Amino acid sequence: MSEAKEIANIEKSEEGSVNPSKKVGNGSAEPSGTLAVRRRLPDERHSLTHHFSVGGQEGYVTVGLYEDGLPGEMFIRMAKEGSTVSGLMDSFATAVSLALQYGVPLQVLCDKFSHTRFEPSGWSGNPKIGYAKSLMDYLFRWIELRFLKGEQGILFDLQGQGQPLREAGSVVKALGQVVALGDAPTCQFCGSLMVRNGSCYRCMECGSTSGCS
Repeated sequence: MSEAKEIANIEKSEEGSVNPSKKVGNGSAEPSGTLAVRRRLPDERHSLTHHFSVGGQEGYVTVGLYEDGLPGEMFIRMAKEGSTVSGLMDSFATAVSLALQYGVPLQVLCDKFSHTRFEPSGWSGNPKIGYAKSLMDYLFRWIELRFLKGEQGILFDLQGQGQPLREAGSVVKALGQVVALGDAPTCQFCGSLMVRNGSCYRCMECGSTSGCS
């Protein structure tokens, strides 16, 4: 009989350690820990819509804002309705919206999804971003520029301290030089856009080539 009591006591202690939930007055278990609180947007809210184009895939991203100007929701609508990309982007926007409303910092999302690489990729036509490695890369780099950096980080603004202001023509010329690269590949080591070097391409960042010496 004493052995049976000891076994029963061991089983009760194991159940208490595995399920440390607290009992409330009606006998139901209440989980321990802090519950996530969802911060919903008001019924009438400001929003910002931005057109993008990456690798021939065009679309619009609409960001709903809280009263303090921070993003609280995202809608992504692709030009090709009914496509696989359109369905995936719509579902992803819903997940990001829930993450923002449950308190995930915007900087964490931008750091996580910026510079992710998959197709479609290509020149975005936005001089503040330049070459986009994927749709996620473009969207979260744009969000970071728009809401976290205050439209800073212009791609071709290489002006240093003490130098005179550049004219708009120099920016257009620099943009034309990048467009003239055509379908130049990206470096497999650092991801930078390569430039033509004779019959092959060379990376100006790390010095690697596309196969020729």
